[in-house]
Amino acid sequence: MKQGQQVNYQFFRFLLVGGIGTGAHFTVLIILVSGLGVNPVIGSTAGFIVGMIINYILNRRFTFLSNRAHREAFWRFVTVAFIGMTINSSAMALFTMGMHIHYLAAQVMATIMALTWNFLGSRHWVFKEHKK
Repeated sequence: MKQGQQVNYQFFRFLLVGGIGTGAHFTVLIILVSGLGVNPVIGSTAGFIVGMIINYILNRRFTFLSNRAHREAFWRFVTVAFIGMTINSSAMALFTMGMHIHYLAAQVMATIMALTWNFLGSRHWVFKEHKK
């Protein structure tokens, strides 16, 4: 498979896996904010963590077919995800508290902002083929 095709294939799988993780993220967010009255930034951060765990497992096995050991890949993933979570939480704070945008619309925008960072970090650092 050519390099460009491989990137497209991985990005498609990344979006598919991300859809599952994002679904879990939004479910936790809605339950916490609409159901329990939690602040949207806190609800979004909790949802992000749930989605992060799902994304690690599925991206490692399905998207990038990584042979990198868990002890090495997981801390890298957590690092990339933490930066992604910071992007997400900062955007949520700006959109909901600063601009007074509804929390679900704000979450859509925050998700899009974190998407590129998460894909590039995962592809080029977390799950990059480990040379033996």
